[in-house]
Formats: sequence, structure tokens, C-alpha cells
Amino acid sequence: MLAIIRVILALILSINICIFGIIYCLLRPRQSYNTALFSRLFGSMAPIFGIQLKIRNLSSNQLPRNCIYIANHQNNYDMITVSCVVKPRTIMVGKKNLLWIPLFGQLYWLCGNILINRRQNTRSHNILIQKAKSVKTRDISIWVFPEGTRSAGRGLLPFKIGAFYAAITAQIPIVPVCVSNISNKKIKLNRWSNGLVIIEVMPPIATQKYEPNKVRDMTKYCYEVMKVKIDSLNKEVIAHETQISRSLKTRV
Repeated sequence: MLAIIRVILALILSINICIFGIIYCLLRPRQSYNTALFSRLFGSMAPIFGIQLKIRNLSSNQLPRNCIYIANHQNNYDMITVSCVVKPRTIMVGKKNLLWIPLFGQLYWLCGNILINRRQNTRSHNILIQKAKSVKTRDISIWVFPEGTRSAGRGLLPFKIGAFYAAITAQIPIVPVCVSNISNKKIKLNRWSNGLVIIEVMPPIATQKYEPNKVRDMTKYCYEVMKVKIDSLNKEVIAHETQISRSLKTRV
């Protein structure tokens, strides 16, 4: 019963956010502030699913004004977790087939996000490089999921090099965003509380010391940095939830 209530509530809220968003974005289409605004609205649904979010370093003074954010991509729950940390003036990179999702796809495009066809690697590569080169003149940042697909409980998947090549070419920093486990095994719709999810924005990684022919070295380095951090966050969440479980048993 709880699962049904949650799904209905989430569906109603999502439809309302999309309809309001489409109307709003038609008045100011493809503006860089749109994505952060509506990402936060979707993120406000996290409590409906019994998810407690802990966000770290989002307001850090160390974060550059213009950069490429890279985040791990797990499943559809990213829409209510990762979306909470999308900064203003940030546009996202997504698959072109998102456009065909009723209401959401149209909102995604109107927000000014980038839609690419991953089957056309060269064209997608060039679009990303072109956008990265314009981040300073347009005063924006770009958000990319470098795995290119949802990991679906398989852990951090290998990174594609597109975002890193674009960052090196444009000489802008990479900012990793790491999210602890939100797999379907963790989140059960019929369970009242689905525990803690930690999102940590890491210090920027400079690209100036890398040449384009060293893009795979940088990709590997960023992958290893994120994997270590995600593993650490997962251990922290497990320790936190174990402590809560023991505390509840003691009270009983």
C-alpha cells in the first residue's frame, strides 16, 4: 500500500513540475538557470521515498565558477538525489531519446540541456567540445555522467573519455560529484525508511597539466578518485545504518 501511495504522489508531483516547468521555460527558453531550478524541485521528492540526503561541500568556496561536473549514474532515483546538487548556470548532457519521454523530455530540452546521440560518437564528441569551449563566454558549467549509462547496481562503470577530452581542450577543471549506493536493493517502496544517501562534491581537478593525448590518463585518474570516494561513502552509510539498527534494538 505504501508503495502505491508513493508512486501516485511521485507521479502527480512529476507531472505538475513538468507542466509548470514547460510553461515557465516557454517564457524564458533554454536559459542556464532553468536546469538547477527544476532539478531542485525534483529533488524535493526524496522524502516521499523515505530517503534522507546528506549533501557535502555544495557551498564550498573552492568550487570554480565554470567547470565540468562528473557524477556517477545509478538509476532513476538519480532524479531525486543527484538533482539536489545541480548548481545554477549548469546545463546537463543527456541521451537524445530523453526527448521522447512525455513532458519530461520537453522540459529537459527547454531548460537548455544538451541532447546527444551516443551512437554518433564523433558528432557527440564535437558537440561536447564546442559547449566546453563556450563555458567561460556563456558563464556556465556542464554536467556529465561519464559512465554513459546507468550502473544499475554494478558499481562504478568505466568512463567514456568525451567529457575529459572536452575539459582538457577548453582548459576548464573537472569537479567530481560522488553519490553513495541508491540501488534497487537499498530502496524498497514498501519500506517506510530507506536510509541515508550521501552526496559529496569533491575538490576540482585541474586539467592544465594534461595534453589531449593524455586524456586516458586523466580519465583513469578521475575514475580512481571517484571509486575510492564512493566506496568510502558506502561504508559510512552502512556504519550509520548499523548504528541506528543497534540503537533501536537496545531500546526494544
